[in-house]
Amino acid sequence: MLSSTNAITPNGYLRFRRFLQKACGISLGDNKQYLVASRLGRTLEREGFTKIEQLVDVLEREGNHRLREEVINAMTTNETLWFRDLHPFTILKNKILPEMTRAPLRVWSAASSTGQEAYSISMVIEEFKGLRPGVLKAGERIVATDICTNILQHAKQGEYDSLAIARGLGDDAQRKYFDKLNGSTWKIKTHLSSRVDFKHLNLIDSFSSLGKFDIIFCRNVLIYFNVELKLDILKRMHASLNPGGYLFLGGSEALSGLSSLFEIVQCHPGIVYKAKIL
Repeated sequence: MLSSTNAITPNGYLRFRRFLQKACGISLGDNKQYLVASRLGRTLEREGFTKIEQLVDVLEREGNHRLREEVINAMTTNETLWFRDLHPFTILKNKILPEMTRAPLRVWSAASSTGQEAYSISMVIEEFKGLRPGVLKAGERIVATDICTNILQHAKQGEYDSLAIARGLGDDAQRKYFDKLNGSTWKIKTHLSSRVDFKHLNLIDSFSSLGKFDIIFCRNVLIYFNVELKLDILKRMHASLNPGGYLFLGGSEALSGLSSLFEIVQCHPGIVYKAKIL
């Protein structure tokens, strides 16, 4: 495999940073050459490129969708687990779902990765309906989006090995929510997956076609965008929320400069942002 010192030149890295931000909004730092080299080294080698400038030349041409998709998939971080950070799901179950009387309930899991967040939301809804028979009679839909096409395909299948399931789920939940396919592979139960629709989406593009939502989970993705793009996405998410709808962000993310659009709801522990009615 090519070394970073050979392939990732300063000028090439600068050009690649510009391409990546324009293509999907990801803003690489000044010293992430090692990350580019580790994630794209095999692609450069396979394509016969000795410098990343050669890759950027091809990416900037129209029509090479396969390579463009491959590069974006490789550079997208897909770190996730079941019930990540836990408190957003506790807030969803104990505070937000009891408030939701409109029908049908619509939830958006943005940057859903391999599906753990969307399916965790579905599990919470299932538990809530079990505790409150007769609620949500009109049904509920979860729209899960991601920019990474191969990750979406994995998520749609809803199949996970034992190691992936163990990242956030205990044995009881595993038996309750999954069917065993073979010795090490488990599949999410149909009644949980049937309320989830996976769609390909780049957050820098318009998402108005997704419709309106009561709840949006946009966690641990805005940290990869610059301030201007982050604010643009959050403003458009506000427009995608029904009046009084809720937005969840990641633990290290915060709203700044958007107090006119959202109010902070302290939940002890954790916070959620409620869309103001303009």
